[in-house]
Amino acid sequence: MSQKLDNPKHIYFASDLHLGTPNYEESLSREKEFVLWLSSIQADCKSLFLVGDIFDFWFDYKTAIPKGYVRVLGKLAELVDQGIAVHYFKGNHDMWLNGYFEEELGFIVHEDNYTFEENGVKFFVGHGDGKGPDDFRYKLLKKIFRNPICQWMFKWIHPDIGMGIAQFWSRRSRYGSGEVKEKFLGEDKEWLIQYIKKKHPVQQANYYIFGHRHLAIEHKIDDKTSYINLGDWINFKSYACFDGVETKLHYFKV
Repeated sequence: MSQKLDNPKHIYFASDLHLGTPNYEESLSREKEFVLWLSSIQADCKSLFLVGDIFDFWFDYKTAIPKGYVRVLGKLAELVDQGIAVHYFKGNHDMWLNGYFEEELGFIVHEDNYTFEENGVKFFVGHGDGKGPDDFRYKLLKKIFRNPICQWMFKWIHPDIGMGIAQFWSRRSRYGSGEVKEKFLGEDKEWLIQYIKKKHPVQQANYYIFGHRHLAIEHKIDDKTSYINLGDWINFKSYACFDGVETKLHYFKV
């Protein structure tokens, strides 16, 4: 049972910035807004969970990383140096990480779902891609892209060519432009809700927090359990905050 704390440090969750899409100007504007948000939470933040697809594409070469994003990476490094734990989840767009975030920035990187407890409240957190029933085509693609051999082959392509191919492919995503407006499909058709119901008898979490859906959602599973989808920073600028007692969605306004 959670208890109200005096001056508690908060836990924040955000996902799906897709920095790099649809073009440099819009991505830079979104990056600057996100850095402003990071500054606004800095004083009372204990932990920050970046729940996948922060970048529209990322690849750790042995001696190089993608150009740009210096504002957000610098700010996140500042948070880590201040003692804030930054958890980074691999998404379906930024899955090709190979040590840079851990070694250079001090992030805690998660390959898949992660559970933890804070003040008597249990959290189950993950990006959310490839979960639930159906979508077998994507699940097959995910296995291919996460295969070490596939990553090894890609690194031998010159970055100017490899990054160009990857960004072209990534920008074809229907979410990249923000033109797609997702709608809640109902409990029986939302595949992450079906996934939660399958996991809940064992996990017994109070909050199941995911990204990937590009729709800000707060949905009760039962009296003690909620599903939160973090939406995105293309259409919503949404994030979740745990204040020591409850977790709610919020929307950042400059």
